[in-house]
Amino acid sequence: MDGVRVLVVDDETDFLDMIVRRLKQRVLDVSGVTSGDAAVRVIREHPVDVVILDMRMPEMDGIETLQEIKKLSPMVEVIVLTGYANMESAMRVMEMGAFDYLMKPSDMDDLEYKIQDAYQEKRLNEKMLNSSQGNREKT
Repeated sequence: MDGVRVLVVDDETDFLDMIVRRLKQRVLDVSGVTSGDAAVRVIREHPVDVVILDMRMPEMDGIETLQEIKKLSPMVEVIVLTGYANMESAMRVMEMGAFDYLMKPSDMDDLEYKIQDAYQEKRLNEKMLNSSQGNREKT
């Protein structure tokens, strides 16, 4: 998974540091921030492929952050992580364009597989978009 740019967003700094460290050990280009506002700033300045997003954060929560990410960069895939799962919030974030919804703590192998799947989905969507734009230019 060389070259996959991952942004982890979680207000719990110990959890954030642990996830970032473990994902870096798996040879991913990973950075972390502790708020939705910071995530939006990073995405404006640096392209990312996959966001791992905590649902419950002060100020800008996961839902608001997901909305802003999708406005700024619709092709970015977002995996929502939460310790407070309920079916209503899971369905809501999936309808808003989240790639997947996982419970904390998540097994690192499972999380890595989800990142791989999300990255492949992003690449496929970009390829389809580029193909359809090329077809319009030809007509």
